[in-house]
Amino acid sequence: MTAAPDPATPRAPGPASARYVFVSDVHLDAAAPDAQWQFLEFLRTQAAGARALYILGDLFEAWVGDDDAGGERAAVLTALRELTASGVACFFLHGNRDFLIGEDFCRETGCQLLPDPVIAQLDDERVLLTHGDAFCTDDHAYQELRSIVRTPVWQRRFLALPLSDRQLLANEARAGSRAHTTRSVPQVMDVNAAAVTAAFKAARVRRIIHGHTHRPAVHDALVDGQPVQRIVLGAWYEQGSYLVREAGNYVLRTLPR
Repeated sequence: MTAAPDPATPRAPGPASARYVFVSDVHLDAAAPDAQWQFLEFLRTQAAGARALYILGDLFEAWVGDDDAGGERAAVLTALRELTASGVACFFLHGNRDFLIGEDFCRETGCQLLPDPVIAQLDDERVLLTHGDAFCTDDHAYQELRSIVRTPVWQRRFLALPLSDRQLLANEARAGSRAHTTRSVPQVMDVNAAAVTAAFKAARVRRIIHGHTHRPAVHDALVDGQPVQRIVLGAWYEQGSYLVREAGNYVLRTLPR
């Protein structure tokens, strides 16, 4: 990350100290119905009653436009709408698989789309939230592709294509991504330490929460002599997981499949 994070501080309505829930990399896909069932159960149980749910990208394995929300995806949108209608604020950051989610999705679900990265005010703490792919600066091929597909010009041209063409291109891109991941060494696919340190300094926060790398963990470190913490969320390919913040404490939890 080369620029300071967006200064917006989204704050969900609620009591002074409350429960916050975070997920990332759910990768919902028609080929994995168990994961979808688990996510719907998660919304009805663990997310229910929270002050806010933060989805830090890649909720879907692929999203080629808000007009592709039919089929099994309709149940997900309905469940999110029920959650937000119950009073749980839901914030969404784009991932590398679903960066084309737009305003129609937000209107259907009641979710609020946030810039990536963003500083969220969680009770008395400022926390940097991001999908995490911008930290993987050693993966030069991916970063070059990211700089292209995130431009408004590219997205307008892509969304102007027929839905069937966009779906076909997305399938080809997923195949290419799998091949790239197979060829790359693990260190290239992980975050760059200097990029993470720069983010801590630019945002002036003590905690960062992100996904993307599929390596759930809590990393404690020092930046300019001050303790900081980076929490990485897990992917849902094999087992659902989430992060909960309550009374200032953060706990990574897994869900039984």
